[in-house]
Amino acid sequence: MNWSVDDADVLILGAGAAGLMCAIEAGKRGRRVVVLDQSSKPAEKIRISGGGRCNFTNRHTTPANFLSNNPRFCVSALRRYTPQDFIHLIDAHGITWHEKTLGQLFCDHSAQQIIDLLLAECAAVGVEIRLSQRIRGAAKPDERFSISTDAGLIRSESLVVATGGPSIPKMGASGFGYDVARHFGLTVIPPRAALVPLTFGPEVLAWSKDLSGVSVDSEVGFGKTRFAEGLLFTHRGLSGPSILQISSYWQDGEAIEVDLARGIDVFDMLKRARTEHAKRELGTVLAGIVPKRLADRIVEETAVNGRLADLSDKRLRAVADRINRWRIIPNGTEGYRTAEVTLGGVDTDGLSSKTMEAKAVPGLYFIGEVVDVTGHLGGFNFQWAWASGHAAGQAV
Repeated sequence: MNWSVDDADVLILGAGAAGLMCAIEAGKRGRRVVVLDQSSKPAEKIRISGGGRCNFTNRHTTPANFLSNNPRFCVSALRRYTPQDFIHLIDAHGITWHEKTLGQLFCDHSAQQIIDLLLAECAAVGVEIRLSQRIRGAAKPDERFSISTDAGLIRSESLVVATGGPSIPKMGASGFGYDVARHFGLTVIPPRAALVPLTFGPEVLAWSKDLSGVSVDSEVGFGKTRFAEGLLFTHRGLSGPSILQISSYWQDGEAIEVDLARGIDVFDMLKRARTEHAKRELGTVLAGIVPKRLADRIVEETAVNGRLADLSDKRLRAVADRINRWRIIPNGTEGYRTAEVTLGGVDTDGLSSKTMEAKAVPGLYFIGEVVDVTGHLGGFNFQWAWASGHAAGQAV
């Protein structure tokens, strides 16, 4: 199929996961589809994801794995395109994969396989993908949309915005999709970096500077939300899966609570050690619970040291609480530079949950990360991309 590129049925802005999935579904329906992207290569975020192996979905996907001003908005799309549906697609392309912890699915070989799959599916239904396209603006002067680019004007019956959010700007990410939404009168929930490392202020950094690279099995909480996964000290603050997860919930100026020895009652362990090994030094015992560098820092910070026999319950409790219930107020995040996704986006109140179409602008659709639907770490954001792209592709 060869369609004229300056008069399309469906014009999709963004050749990422959501945009390509939408293109495939629209192409299957015989629609003339053109995809525009400013990058020189398609789906760059897929390429770098999952350490280069793409955590392409999560078996345990439910609406509870997503944040939005309207937590129910994602339900319809997720029900109609499930993780198993995407698994069937990659199986059909002979891509082998494996499951890691917590239902996370990865390619055995390379994330490029997912990109190749999407491009092959697009090619099979005549989708035209135009890269290195600088988009100047979008308008709807009549019944059709007009998109101006450096290469000229393209007109289309439907316009799908799949440009993502501003996370990882070095890959060309921006808030362009929000600009399009505002231009057409839609509300945008103020975006912020999510799934992002947290940073410390100078005082805490002075204490933790020598801990960079130390990792522990942790549980991190903010309010009633808790995540039990790995934690990593960095030269800026804290990272690791548990921290990235809680960053989507954390509010500026508030404390998070960290258990640095998940599954271990440190106070109980110290009391038993005092009975059984009274002459042991506290630091030696702590180094058997958490990494030695961290144990040394905790001894230093709490000013509790010496033989266990000489330490009261009160002093042991102070040390134990510093490990099991460490309360710390981050001074911020590393921002969009390292954020995996963006929280906030196009307000779902203005969109159809079934089709992703703007209620007030017929033919205008928003899908993927640009929408105010943000998944947890672990393949959920890709599943939202597949599901929202599929939903729009069935309607455009």
